[in-house]
Amino acid sequence: MIGDSLAERSPASMMNLEFAQLSDRGRVREQNEDHVGSVIPKVEAQARTHGWLFALADGVGGHRDGEVASRLAVESVCAGFRSASAHELHRALLPRLIQNANTAVLEAATEAGKSGPGMATTLVACALRSDRAVVCHVGDSRCYLVRRSHAELLTRDHTVTNDQIRIGLLSKREAARSPMQHMLSRSLGGDLFVAVDVSEHPLLPGDVLLLCSDGLHGAVPQTEIELIISDNHDLSVAAKELVASANQRDGSDNISVQLIRIRTIERMGMYRGRPYQLV
Repeated sequence: MIGDSLAERSPASMMNLEFAQLSDRGRVREQNEDHVGSVIPKVEAQARTHGWLFALADGVGGHRDGEVASRLAVESVCAGFRSASAHELHRALLPRLIQNANTAVLEAATEAGKSGPGMATTLVACALRSDRAVVCHVGDSRCYLVRRSHAELLTRDHTVTNDQIRIGLLSKREAARSPMQHMLSRSLGGDLFVAVDVSEHPLLPGDVLLLCSDGLHGAVPQTEIELIISDNHDLSVAAKELVASANQRDGSDNISVQLIRIRTIERMGMYRGRPYQLV
């Protein structure tokens, strides 16, 4: 599915963006266990008080379990974002919403007579307002910032092998050959509490944020991802080319992408806990 671009109706001083999204089951899988969602402000006031939200989840567990878990996670986070208090700091809001999503997945697993990793999902979420992006994630779905044709990875894969690399137990070469390289060390639905990674990033006009499942980043080299995004002004075309490349190179997994281009930003500062516009 492709997301509609946001119309340019807000003043040039406000954050203004366009986006596209696409989710594909791949060449081999019988069903798509990925899920994508977004919350787009309908009026200027909502852009200032709440901002934008994009979320992507990659369900695990097989059969319909992964599909249910990813859908519940994204829908829970989006619903919580819509009902959040005005001007609530995204850095505090998103981790709380992801904890709530974790509870929703656990409750669904209990009702279905399942527990633990039998119904689980990754989740990466990005909230945008003024001149900032806050990124939260659990699992190995990623967020990249593409600036001047260079992609910077803003997330860290929560996998067994990546954790072993961090503490020096494996080299990257050894991890690439490990049978556990795709085994998650964190996911929604595994435990009552989940550790959520959160980071905040300043944005510039022209920046592109990419949220994706491992069906993309596990198949397509970062250099090709950079090239496809930089060469396509139309984000819908870029999304299709990314998915097509993943299918051509591999296609054994579901593939989901969300692309967000920043058109304009509103530079903000903080004084005594209150935001104000910088001139």
